[in-house]
Amino acid sequence: HPFQVAHAKSASLTSHYLQTSPEFHMKELLSLGFEDLFTISYSFRDEPKATHHRPQFLMLEWYRRNAHYTQIMKDCEDLFSFCLDGLENKKNEIDISLKNIKFEKATIQEIFEDTINVDILNFLDKKDLKELIEKNFKDVPLPNQGENLSWDDYYFLLFLNKIEPHLAHYPYLLLYEFPHHLSALSTLKKDDPRVCERFEIYSKGVELCNCFNELTDLKIQKERFKIQSEEKKSLYHYELPTPSVLYQAMQRGLPQSAGIALGVERFLKVLTGVDNPFWD
Repeated sequence: HPFQVAHAKSASLTSHYLQTSPEFHMKELLSLGFEDLFTISYSFRDEPKATHHRPQFLMLEWYRRNAHYTQIMKDCEDLFSFCLDGLENKKNEIDISLKNIKFEKATIQEIFEDTINVDILNFLDKKDLKELIEKNFKDVPLPNQGENLSWDDYYFLLFLNKIEPHLAHYPYLLLYEFPHHLSALSTLKKDDPRVCERFEIYSKGVELCNCFNELTDLKIQKERFKIQSEEKKSLYHYELPTPSVLYQAMQRGLPQSAGIALGVERFLKVLTGVDNPFWD
């Protein structure tokens, strides 16, 4: 959302915007020749208040040049272990349930099969996924008849209601290889284009981070953005602004790379068991 600033000399108002993520500008740096880089900065998202979200929050974001996203997976395990050891050695402030943690991984396909006995990759058509929910998961709330949704909407209705509640049992769970509809800015897996190369980490049911093996093909990215923009306009009646900074970086030449964004407050909350670690 924009905020208005009055210029002292002209007294005119101009619109400025708070960043939702530093992602595009970090990719701009990658395109200019920077290698491994990170930032810790505030991001702003006007989303409904929840136990794990506030409009202003700290984001740790880092990128590795000439790296595959599996290397970021290792970064995350190392970071988790380092922080747990540091907290325990300093004041014994870690959540006791995280001691001797087991780092577990599963594909989205595997977590759906293990949890609700559904191979989600057999339901990549929107009509099929909708019918699956209506037939087998009648407790999943669907909108009124005639209201149109995207494949993503049906997926998240199923995931949030049937899968995510079970994730509270995992001290650390890395979910990867999402259905291709959720590729966003990530690459598709070469030997199985039904899925994309991205991962998210959950700890005791809290989503901590989101990682992409970065797409570097500008033509494909523009095609994806066009499809997404038309869908948003058709279904939700709003338009997305053109990501010009990202396009310029990709036009300049974005190297093969992997990047991740991690919510700092969520991460500290999980590690310490404190609801608001910056205040308590």
